[in-house]
Amino acid sequence: MTDEHVVVVGAGMAGLVSALLLADAGFKVTVIEACEKPGGKIRQFQVLGAAIDSGPTVFTMRHIFEDIYDRVGLNFSAELELHRLDVIARHAWEDGSKLDLFADHERTVHAVSEFAGAAEAQRYEKFAVLIKELFDTLEHTYMGSAQPSSFNLTRSLGFKGVGVLRKIGLFKSLWDSLGKQFSDPKLRQLFARYATYCGSSPWEAPATLMLIAQVEMDGVWSVKGGMHAIARNLMGNALAKGVEFCFNTRCERIEVQGGKVVAVQVHSTLGQSSETSRRLSTDRVVFNGDAAALRQGLMGTEAVTAVSAQAPERSLSAITWSSFIPTEGFELDRHNVFFQQSHHYYSEFGDIFKAHQLPSKPTVYICAQDRGAHSVPHGPERLLCLVNAPAVGDTHTLSQEAIQACQQQSLSLLQRCGLKLQFSPQDTVCTTPAQFHKLFPATGGALYGQATHSWMAAFARPLARSALKGLYLAGGSIHPGPGVPMAALSGRMAAEALVADRSSTKRFHPVATYGGTSTS
Repeated sequence: MTDEHVVVVGAGMAGLVSALLLADAGFKVTVIEACEKPGGKIRQFQVLGAAIDSGPTVFTMRHIFEDIYDRVGLNFSAELELHRLDVIARHAWEDGSKLDLFADHERTVHAVSEFAGAAEAQRYEKFAVLIKELFDTLEHTYMGSAQPSSFNLTRSLGFKGVGVLRKIGLFKSLWDSLGKQFSDPKLRQLFARYATYCGSSPWEAPATLMLIAQVEMDGVWSVKGGMHAIARNLMGNALAKGVEFCFNTRCERIEVQGGKVVAVQVHSTLGQSSETSRRLSTDRVVFNGDAAALRQGLMGTEAVTAVSAQAPERSLSAITWSSFIPTEGFELDRHNVFFQQSHHYYSEFGDIFKAHQLPSKPTVYICAQDRGAHSVPHGPERLLCLVNAPAVGDTHTLSQEAIQACQQQSLSLLQRCGLKLQFSPQDTVCTTPAQFHKLFPATGGALYGQATHSWMAAFARPLARSALKGLYLAGGSIHPGPGVPMAALSGRMAAEALVADRSSTKRFHPVATYGGTSTS
């Protein structure tokens, strides 16, 4: 190990990956984290003794993690126990219709045929071919590129790649493009939902986001111990390589002299009555937080120049209910989406992005965490229920009346779909945009960084190497974007950029870059 010191601000997925890779590369690494546990948005609540994943719940693109673990001499499959799900997701509408998407392509084709007819099943098969071509086109040229730009993308795509983008309608919205792919309004509604994986509206998001469907077709896994087990495992392996973790410690200032990072000033809360401040000398910092925190000066006025001064449109926030309760009626699978009638779908995003209010007709996502492995729990089960919400946690507090109305609208939709749930303060923890804003400062509760509301928006995200010498960026608001695999890839890119900037690269040898996309 060298005496070169790196401070990682934030123990989210990207920060953990950066810390592990940098420690393996020989750096002395200190991770500071404002919360008491690692994981960032990957959180767990204890509800009546049950551990409930209360952040991202969908695990995809395991090859990104296999690559990261392989780089540091570890076997990902030996470190964590994963189970591939047969059912990618179960979808239901209030008229009683239901459609499962399966890991097996032929089963999905059959299910679509039963749901919407043979002609629509043929359209689905063409759609599956198209999104596979799209994913193959963009995996390395955009998602895996450390310095993406529209010019570089066009140059690297070639004739075939440009042809794929033309087929989807590069300058069309996801909603408009899907209207060319499907005649059935419910199928259009279902696949438009993938815009929300990037915290965006299908009416504003680019057509390229349909490739997220391919990511799930390539495999969705459940993780023994929950998603938080990944964060714990990364931290454990980082500790074994000498990384120091400082929890309940927040960064108050990134100190800059002569245009470069020289130190980090931190404040630790050691107990109810014990606090301490200290200065950590370092000329290299990996910031695993939202770029908005830098932009708004929360890391000190000197670090403001690290990112663009122009604030982008915020992505979606959410209201979540983490519950340990019995269910009645509708048979849940692991991942479930409950839709309003398709002609009401626009109102959800109009309410959120135009009126900046809770949706009057929300779509409800439920992760039933005791299901998905051919098991049906008896008695209470662990549920994460989520509806999209505006990222207004720092501008005004949603009233209890508005939150209760949204909860009642959600439960009413579930009941119309055949599922009966009841929440109570004893068995349910509710999280609002204001609480997400407190957890992730400067965001207003936005959970996906900036909204992806044009085909150029993806090129507007900050890159790993910031404008401030010695400051590197990682996380869901940084390229390549939000979601667990993308955050991990972002952490890897930050580590690679830092090592590349070091005068000597004795031990770190970057290999082929992998891509991915958001699935939170």
